[in-house]
Amino acid sequence: MSGASANLRPIRRSRLRQFAGKRYFTMKRYMHWLASPGRRAKARDAENLPFTAASHATPLLRRLRNVDMQLQYNKIVNLRLATARLDGLLIHPGETFSYWRTIGKPTRRKGYLEGMVLYYGGFRPGTGGGLCQLSNLIYWMALHTPLTVTERHRHSYDVFPDEQRTQPFGSGATCAYNYLNLQLYNPTDQTYQLRLHLDDTHLHGEWRCDGMPLYSYEIYESDHVIHMEPWGGYVRSNRIRRKGYTRSGELASDEPVAENHALMMYSPLLHPPSAAAENP
Repeated sequence: MSGASANLRPIRRSRLRQFAGKRYFTMKRYMHWLASPGRRAKARDAENLPFTAASHATPLLRRLRNVDMQLQYNKIVNLRLATARLDGLLIHPGETFSYWRTIGKPTRRKGYLEGMVLYYGGFRPGTGGGLCQLSNLIYWMALHTPLTVTERHRHSYDVFPDEQRTQPFGSGATCAYNYLNLQLYNPTDQTYQLRLHLDDTHLHGEWRCDGMPLYSYEIYESDHVIHMEPWGGYVRSNRIRRKGYTRSGELASDEPVAENHALMMYSPLLHPPSAAAENP
């Protein structure tokens, strides 16, 4: 996997280049939405579908060095606004879920505040910041269902050491309106429903469905390696795989899910990798 990581060497682009690039990819996405509307999941239902396919929860607050806690409190506001747009969404057979088309653009006018945004391996404030926690949650839960991930973007930087992680490194989905999107397709004959809510401490999510799930899933990593690049940085790589089990517990499948390469923002000699990760 080392060849694929060679292009991770950081390149500092001018503000003008960054602005022009963001505008280009944003407009490209808008044009794609207009030209290829597809069968998009739009309907919502306040009543739960009868069966739980997957569930997960992540903490709302985390102490991070040199990061203003107010940005995390603002993130909670942003998450409440975004989950209100997604909660109860139904994905019927043959429909596609689009994270950003459903949420819309997070703007101050809609009530979004400045939250924490990852930027070249560091942090900076940005309107709507913190919504990656929501896309991470939805993606992780989707891996435990038959829903097909048709678009997912990995994090280019490994920012957090492993000691606070509970999921495999690289099992998240970064987002940036609207060009870094998360999209899921329902290839089954069942309807799936996304349920989301926040309590005082956690963001909670569920994928529910109208039929009893046929399989359960285990997500794990393989081929984990940390290597030093010729230009001096450390790159961490792995593969995410998924095992599917029948209701009787028999192994039915073992398939690749994703391949990850990320530039490490901490010394691997000071923080040896553990078996799992909470901030993918």
